[in-house]
Amino acid sequence: MTKWIRKGAELSTDNDARDTNDKALWRCACAVRHQLFPLIDIPQSQSRRPVWASDCGGVKFGRGGGRNIRWRVVRLRGEGGCNGPGAGRRSAESGGGSCIVEVIFLHGLGDTGHGWAEGLAAIKTSHVKYICPHAPIAPVTMNFRMSMSSWFDIIGLSVDSVEDEGGIKNAAENVKAMIDLEVKNGIPSHRIILGGFSQGGALSLYTALTTHQKLAGVIGLSCWLPLRNSFPEAAANSPNKDVHTLQCHGEADPLVPLTFGRLTADKVKTIINPNNVTFKSYAGMAHSSSPQEMMDVKQFIEKQLPPIN
Repeated sequence: MTKWIRKGAELSTDNDARDTNDKALWRCACAVRHQLFPLIDIPQSQSRRPVWASDCGGVKFGRGGGRNIRWRVVRLRGEGGCNGPGAGRRSAESGGGSCIVEVIFLHGLGDTGHGWAEGLAAIKTSHVKYICPHAPIAPVTMNFRMSMSSWFDIIGLSVDSVEDEGGIKNAAENVKAMIDLEVKNGIPSHRIILGGFSQGGALSLYTALTTHQKLAGVIGLSCWLPLRNSFPEAAANSPNKDVHTLQCHGEADPLVPLTFGRLTADKVKTIINPNNVTFKSYAGMAHSSSPQEMMDVKQFIEKQLPPIN
C-alpha cells in the first residue's frame, strides 16, 4: 500500500489528474485507518489524571443535530490571575496579571478536556489562559452507535463516506459561541488561539475557516479538514485569510494517516495565505503526542500570543 501511495504521487500534475490522484490518496489513507476499530481519539501518551484542572462548570449553548450540546470546561491554572471566567477582564482592568490572551483546545473522540490538561499544563505560559471544553456524549455511527464524547458524528472512513454536515456546523457554531463568551469576558478574539487533537483538531480547523471572528492562530494535531469540498467557498468572507496555522502529525499514525495530514495542509494552503501554514511531522509518532511536538506547540503559542507590557 505504501508503494501505491508513492506511485500515485507521481501521476500527471494537470488539474483533472491531480483531483483523481488526491481522491485516490484519501481513499488509500482511509483504508489503512479503517483497519482499526472502534475509533477512539485519546492520545496514547496522555494521562487521564486531571492535573491543573479547576473551575469546572456547566454551560449550555443549545440543542441541534440530535445532540444536546452541553459544554463543561477545564481551565488550567495560570499565574497572575489567569484563572476562571472573566479573568482576562479583571486583569485588564486592574493592571495585574495581563492575562488577556487565551488558548481553547478541543480533545479527540472519546476523550474529555481532562485528557489534555496535563500536557498543556507542562507547556503553559503564565500570561495565557487555557480552556479545554468537554464534548457532549452522543452515539457515534462508525463505532456501532456506542455513546461517547464526540463533537460530531463520524459515519464512515471512506473518502466517499457521508459526513455529518449538520453536526459539524452545529459544533462549529457552539465553538464560536464559546469564543464570543470569552470576548464578552474581556479577551479579544484576535488574542485567542483555537486548537485541538484529531476530531477536536478537525473541528478547530473548520471553525477557524468559517467564523466571523478574527483569531490569533490555529493548531491542528493529527487531524483533517471536515467538509473539505465546501471550501474555498465556505471561507469566502473569513477574516482569517492570513491566520497562522500549525499542523502536526505523527508519521506512524494508524488512525489518521500522515497522508490525511499532508493533504489537509495542502488544502488549507489554497484557502489562506500558504506562507502562514506550517506542517510538521514526527518520525515514529503514532496517533499521539510527543515532547518535541508539545515544544513546537509551546513555541507557536508564545510567538502568536506574546505578552502585552
